[in-house]
Amino acid sequence: METVQQLEERVRALLAERDQAALRALLAEIRPSEFVDLVTDFSPEEVAILLESVEEDEWRADILGELHPEQAADYIQTLPHDEAADLLEEMDPDDAADVFAELPEAQAEQILIQMEPDEAAELSELAAFPPESAGGIMTPAFVAISPTMRADQAVVALRKVAEEAETIYYVYVIDADERLLGVLSLHRLVLSRPETPVGDLMVSDAVFARALDDQEAVARLITDYNLLAVPVVDEDLRLIGIVTQDDIADVLEAEATEDIERLGGSSPLDISYRRAPIGLLVRRRLPWLLFLFIAGAYTSSVLKFFEDISIEVVALSFFIPLLTGTGGNVGSQTVATLVRAMAVDEVQLRDVRWVLMKEATVGVIMGAVMALVALGRAELLGVGSDVGLVVAITIAIICVWSATVAAVLPLILKKLKVDPAVVSAPVITTLVDGTGLFIYFTTAKLILNV
Repeated sequence: METVQQLEERVRALLAERDQAALRALLAEIRPSEFVDLVTDFSPEEVAILLESVEEDEWRADILGELHPEQAADYIQTLPHDEAADLLEEMDPDDAADVFAELPEAQAEQILIQMEPDEAAELSELAAFPPESAGGIMTPAFVAISPTMRADQAVVALRKVAEEAETIYYVYVIDADERLLGVLSLHRLVLSRPETPVGDLMVSDAVFARALDDQEAVARLITDYNLLAVPVVDEDLRLIGIVTQDDIADVLEAEATEDIERLGGSSPLDISYRRAPIGLLVRRRLPWLLFLFIAGAYTSSVLKFFEDISIEVVALSFFIPLLTGTGGNVGSQTVATLVRAMAVDEVQLRDVRWVLMKEATVGVIMGAVMALVALGRAELLGVGSDVGLVVAITIAIICVWSATVAAVLPLILKKLKVDPAVVSAPVITTLVDGTGLFIYFTTAKLILNV
């Protein structure tokens, strides 16, 4: 089996030879997801050439659904409006809406004119929802039936619409005004007696999401209840779409990526890293870097204040990197745990006392262990037992202090409506550096009488 790199080399060779027939045959053998991996390093022009080599519109639509919406929109913009309309109609509605939202407004309007009225209305409605809401990731391709329908009639109805639905694992029951009444699994439906009314089979207290709910909340519903899909309703409880597991997989990946970027003190990118220009990366990272630089300037002030002590007992300076590094690491570990717990609603501001006690206890235990290690390190360096004692006491205090501050800071930031994932870890590291040095030299002053 060919690796992605080998396949990429073959495709580039065929592009250089302008061998459309061979390209067409090669692309017909790969899956849409493989196409996405293949074109990671290709230019928009090269991607367009490859997509033009795909003969079937349905296959090309599947590929566009796998591409990043911006990348798919780049290709759509190269097409005549009627061809672009045909491709968007072939795509899954939720994927088409994502791509449509990336198009320039003037071109989007022209494409809508070329689409079937029902398709155009559906696309416009989906694109109107915020992209990170339940409405923004849902699909209107679902199966809904009346509660008065018999089980055998429902099965017949399912056969007629199965190809158009995103999934038929669940059947949704609605009233005459399209309000959601309940949900029925396909498994239960096909095993029921033919004459049983759907209303007797459905689960009436169905889990659902509202159209403007955040996509993370929808993801939690699906994962917490082990669902394959969740219905989405409007403000009048009318069923307007469903969010499926594959949609949630994309959401979880995107949210995890954002959290990782935020924990590093960088604002998340809204496009793929490979497509991000250098200027955008600088703009995302520099503001926080400057803030942390200015905030960290007090560290040098602490060193200046205790200059006499560090000159008199030179050995103290040997342990500064060790102490500041340990404090920052303890804080970062605590913050990472707390931010994750807050993201899944395990911890809220009302839990601050419990969290504080728990992390303080953890800090005490880690501090005791690290103090013993610090004593051993001081002994190996031969700096004297008195300096070793200063280092051991300081590192124990810093571990408790860092864990305690890191336990409270994310909760306070969330209360202040500041994203704790962006601020917490870098701020903790910066804060602990300065305060740790103050603790260190103050302890040295008391123990060494300098």
